[in-house]
Amino acid sequence: MILQPTIAQQLRRSGTSRRNFITLCGKLMVVAPFGLSITNYLSPEAVAGVVGRARRPSVIWLHMQDCTGCTETLLRTSEPDLATLIFDVISLDYHETVMAASGTDAELALKDAMAQNDGKYVLVVEGSIPTKDNGAYLKIAGRNGIDMLKDVANHSAAVISMGSCSAWGGIPSSNINPTGATGVDSIVKNKPVINIPGCPPNPYVLLATILEYASTGKVPKLDALGRPKFAFDRTIHDHCPRRAHFDAGRFAAQFGDAGHRSGFCLYKLGCKGPVTHAPCSTRHFNEVVDCWPIGIGAPCVGCTEKDIAFTVPIFTTANIDRPVPPDFYPSVFPEHKGMSPVATGVAGLVGGALIGAGMIASRKLGNGNGNDSGSGSGDEPKE
Repeated sequence: MILQPTIAQQLRRSGTSRRNFITLCGKLMVVAPFGLSITNYLSPEAVAGVVGRARRPSVIWLHMQDCTGCTETLLRTSEPDLATLIFDVISLDYHETVMAASGTDAELALKDAMAQNDGKYVLVVEGSIPTKDNGAYLKIAGRNGIDMLKDVANHSAAVISMGSCSAWGGIPSSNINPTGATGVDSIVKNKPVINIPGCPPNPYVLLATILEYASTGKVPKLDALGRPKFAFDRTIHDHCPRRAHFDAGRFAAQFGDAGHRSGFCLYKLGCKGPVTHAPCSTRHFNEVVDCWPIGIGAPCVGCTEKDIAFTVPIFTTANIDRPVPPDFYPSVFPEHKGMSPVATGVAGLVGGALIGAGMIASRKLGNGNGNDSGSGSGDEPKE
């Protein structure tokens, strides 16, 4: 096994400045502010120290039944850019789309990467896996896709399902699913499988997951569906910029109407944000503000949810308990109930007693000797 240099050593060799490296670590803190040990530090500089000491992880990336959209989102990272990512931060040893080699040379690259990093590399899988007819619907270098997946996964340290297709089966698995498409975790049972669903997923979630493993030797904490909790711990609805309109009962009824142009809630147009766990509302794509569906006026389709993505029609409203404003907010003009006669009488007695006491006190304050006859004290000047 070839011992990889640390990330800091490789960055110095390539001439990458410390400033740019700290910028990357700051990005990790934004993507994963909680839930990862590498971001549980007080500053990007401290994170840089932890990440820099980690050895560059070897990454093997397999394509199954996919559209390459997950790779496309990786290509558009800017902090770091793709060249820095694959040459300095990680060691991307096999990737059919971006590697220069092809044919026999590409397959030798795969075998060499597996042999040199046996049991140590991270396997990233993009696309669903066809299982019908023994996986005959996908062949790579003469091997069925399912056989190739099993072989490469058996020699890995962990497997990451990149995108909804590799996590759930995605579009290829939609009814009637002619190829028997399924997700990685239904096939790979002897290795940790981390699902990063999305169509496409955020590339920085992938990078944070890989660097967590490289720095600690452990995968992030996962939810019940195998997704990293740091990125999928809450619904889009929790931090949606249109949430105030939802709470106020302001909804767009159709595309292009006054409500839609005013930025009202898209729930009635089929937005699945209230039932979709994803980081889209707080971690936009490619460093572009509002670069996500709801940000451009389109409803969330729930692509990160196994029972919603490519299963529930896009414009079907999500089945949530209360698609109306919550009833626990106090009214701006609260209603006041009238007082009962008994309460009125008691209030009158108390009020009368207080008034009487006040009059007596004022008289006493009016003359210094406490005499209520109204005559002045001897100290007062005579007219």
